[in-house]
Amino acid sequence: MAIIDKPSDYFTPFLWTGDGATTNALTGVGFQPDLVWGKCRSNANENRWTDSVRGVTKEIYSDSSAAESTTANGLKAFGSDGFTVGDNSGWNGSSRTYVSWNWKAGTSFTNDASSTGIGTIDSAGSVNQDAGFSIVSYTGNSPNATTIKHGLNSIPQMIIFKRLVGAGNWATYHQVTGNTKALSLNTTATPDTSAGYFNNATPTSSVFSVANSGDTNSNGNAMIAYCFSEKQGYSKFGSYVGNGNADGAFIYTGFKPAFVMLKNTTRAASWLMYDNKRLGYNVDNNELVANTTAVEETYDQIDILSNGFKMRANGTSTNLNGDTYIYMAFAENPFVASNFNAATAR
Repeated sequence: MAIIDKPSDYFTPFLWTGDGATTNALTGVGFQPDLVWGKCRSNANENRWTDSVRGVTKEIYSDSSAAESTTANGLKAFGSDGFTVGDNSGWNGSSRTYVSWNWKAGTSFTNDASSTGIGTIDSAGSVNQDAGFSIVSYTGNSPNATTIKHGLNSIPQMIIFKRLVGAGNWATYHQVTGNTKALSLNTTATPDTSAGYFNNATPTSSVFSVANSGDTNSNGNAMIAYCFSEKQGYSKFGSYVGNGNADGAFIYTGFKPAFVMLKNTTRAASWLMYDNKRLGYNVDNNELVANTTAVEETYDQIDILSNGFKMRANGTSTNLNGDTYIYMAFAENPFVASNFNAATAR
């Protein structure tokens, strides 16, 4: 498997300060993003997700079960090196600080399941097979057990689902918790066991499975799924066991992380997020939460290292002794690239 030498071609965090203008064209992302997950750092506001498949101004919020909404003065356009926002306070309040996490897909696909024989219902979306990322749109058909083409040529290790019409939790498949359980990105809950989410079937290199849960297969309603598969030197979706002290667990990823999200699966706890662009250095890396509107906090929780990350506290959300945690991580640099340039710690 080839190493991705320049992860920032496919994923990067991006920072800006709002100016309150009705149009603020932001550049410097480095590519045209297909998924922008934006969060106000300085003021309490929603985690806002906009993607190129659903279209600009269309938002869903990972801290809420609410249906998709249209925000005309939110993210208004995707550009070749970023995106344009309006004067909505969640995107561009005057003097407020923001971060977005940005993924590139870029290749559109459609699948007529009856013609191709791939999956049992139609799907469409955008995919980047090199980076292991796709955005998949489909219409639910519960209570039927259903398979859906995801566009990747590899097995997804993590899939985040959201119902767009009516309220529904952000059902999340992770390879560690497996195909019989779902986490909810918008809550602190432990994994919920039900065949309704994924039909107790592990994703394949061509399809994922859903059953009769409204959170993954709401009958007659539009659904969206964000699919991620591991790529050497670029992404990792794994787990670790906490040890409850400041000399905490070390998690080897094979790259210097640009982004890490953690979740305790043993007991109720928030989804915590860290990245390489916001203020903070080892051990003081600033923290945001995927499932709340809370402002950015400064806690001594995590070191971002050249080849992974290390826990530096004993909190429930990061490193409680004996508890199991899952994570998703994306790279700033591979530990050693194909040109033999080595990454360094933060």
